[in-house]
Amino acid sequence: MSSPTGPASGLPVRMPRPRQPGRHRRPEPVVAPEGAPTLVLAVPGTPSSAIRGLAEEVVSIARSELPGLEAAIGYVDGDDAEYPTLGSVLTGSAALRDERYELAKAAGREVAEPEGPASVVVPLLAGPDGALIRRIRQAVLDSRATAELTDVLGPHPLLAEALHVRLSEAGLARADRARLFTVATAADGIVLATVGGEEAVQAAGITGMLLAARLAVPVMAAALDQDGEIAAMAEELRASGSSQLALAPYLVGPELPEGLLEAAAAEAGCPAAEPLGAYPAIGKLVLSQYTTALGIAPQPQGAQSR
Repeated sequence: MSSPTGPASGLPVRMPRPRQPGRHRRPEPVVAPEGAPTLVLAVPGTPSSAIRGLAEEVVSIARSELPGLEAAIGYVDGDDAEYPTLGSVLTGSAALRDERYELAKAAGREVAEPEGPASVVVPLLAGPDGALIRRIRQAVLDSRATAELTDVLGPHPLLAEALHVRLSEAGLARADRARLFTVATAADGIVLATVGGEEAVQAAGITGMLLAARLAVPVMAAALDQDGEIAAMAEELRASGSSQLALAPYLVGPELPEGLLEAAAAEAGCPAAEPLGAYPAIGKLVLSQYTTALGIAPQPQGAQSR
C-alpha cells in the first residue's frame, strides 16, 4: 500500500523541478493559440497515395513543433472524394470555426466573435511557380472563405541542408565536410533542378549558393521544365572544370511531373538525388510560414538554458 507521501516500497518520488528564476530559465514552449486559424497545406500535382503520405508526414512534423495546431491538407488537383480540393477544405474550415463559435455561445461561454482568416494556406513548394501560385490563389478566392496565402518555403538555409542530405544519401556528397573521409562517387559540380521558369531558377540559385558553401563545389540552377536547360547547364559546369556531376532536385516532390527528373538526368549524363520529400526541414518551414502569418514564434525543439 502507498502512504499519502509516496509508495511504501521506498522508491524515490519524482517531484516537478521548480522553474529556474531569472534570465537563464528555459523559455516556456509555445502552443497554438486557442481559436487560431487552420493551417491548410496546399499540395500541387496529381494526387496519389504516395503524395498523400508525404503531405501527412509534413503536417505531422508541423504539429509536433507546435502543440495544439489544427491542420488540414487540400489538393490543388483534388477530386473531393479521396483527395479533397483546396477550395472544399477552406470552405469546411471556415464553417467549422463558425459552428464552434455558435456552440460556445449556446453553452453560455463568453467568446469573442471570430475575426481574421479562418485558414492560413501554405503552398507545399520549395520555390516560386507562377502558374501553380495563381491556381492556389484562385482556389482561395473561389472558396469565398477568409484565408491568408503565405509565400513558398524557400530560399532558406534549411533547404540547403536538406539538399545536402539527399545528395549524401545518394552517395553524391560527403555527409559531413568536417569529417575527413571521401565518397568515391562524390560530385564536383551540382546542377540544381527546379520548375517554374526564370523566377524559380533565380530563387533556387540563392539556396544553391548556400549549398555550394556547404559542399565546396560549384552549384548552378536550371529549369527542368525548359527544354535542354539542364543539359546546357551540365555542359557549362564541365567546361569550367567539373567532371563528375550530380542533379539535385530543388523540389519537394508532388510538383514534379512523372519521369521529368529521370529524363533530364539521362540527357545531362549524370546521376540524380531524390527530391526533398518529407525531410524535417520541410515541415518546419511550413510551420514557420504559418506562425509568421500569425505573428507567433514557436520555441525550437531542444532549446536549453545557457
